[in-house]
Amino acid sequence: MNLSVVIPVYNGQNTIGELVERLGQVLPGLADAYEVVLVCDGSPDDSWKVIEGLAARYPWVNGIELMRNYGQHNALLCGVRAARYEVIVTMDDDLQHPPEEIPVMLAKLDEGFDVVFGVPKKLPHSWWRNLTSVITKEVVGYVMGYRSIRDISSYRVFRTRIRSAFADYRGPDLLLDVLLTWGTNRFGTVPVDENPRTVGESNYNLSKLIKLALTLLTGYTTLPLRFASVLGFVFTAIGIIMLVYLLVTYIALGSIPGFSFLASTVIIFSGVQLFALGIIGEYLARIFDRSYGRPTYQVLKTTGALDDE
Repeated sequence: MNLSVVIPVYNGQNTIGELVERLGQVLPGLADAYEVVLVCDGSPDDSWKVIEGLAARYPWVNGIELMRNYGQHNALLCGVRAARYEVIVTMDDDLQHPPEEIPVMLAKLDEGFDVVFGVPKKLPHSWWRNLTSVITKEVVGYVMGYRSIRDISSYRVFRTRIRSAFADYRGPDLLLDVLLTWGTNRFGTVPVDENPRTVGESNYNLSKLIKLALTLLTGYTTLPLRFASVLGFVFTAIGIIMLVYLLVTYIALGSIPGFSFLASTVIIFSGVQLFALGIIGEYLARIFDRSYGRPTYQVLKTTGALDDE
């Protein structure tokens, strides 16, 4: 087996050196040939200088610098497309994913799966981050169409041949896990250790997680549009019931409820309309972004073996 390890790097100058050293101890025992592809995603620190140094020191380390920050999954796609070997491992640059767990994931892959997620035995983040992660993974599972998969992780291994299914993908927003479903339905998970972060802070905050969830829902499924349609139907039915109530009240009492009742009714129905328009607006924004011609990523320079290609 030959392995490519793809790592998106952002503010990773203090961690990628140790990560590469640990990979250098693990990979020789797993593969006949191997490489590590470090994709610098417009990092504002000295990550690229560190990557250049690592590529000069280790012949199996390759570096890609993007022109600006495109996002984790965009950088991952860039590295996946540059990978040269038959199995790809993706992991974070913050040392939370132990390289020593790669053999466990490969063993699971050999059971007949095409994609295996290494899910943490214990979530290492704060309660609110863990909660939002669980919600996001539920959404991902729905969008992927595999409701049995609840534990999606950025620590994953998959067969390189799957990337042919999304070789022509273009667009500014993407989720690699969804793209993988275009090429296979054989997914598996395996529990692994995940270390707490000891250097720096997570690049994902609440607003980014919410943005990711919106991208998932409006970029890969029509569920929100269907929800808006159902919501419109429900409130139309409520409106008819209220109209009947008002007519009966007028006939029985000779009057209808006062201003406060009518005002609250107008507010509720206006809110529902604005909510539905907001959903439609999200879809229009996705269409605009994809028709605008923004690249998924743009490479500035490469180093290591990729420099010769």
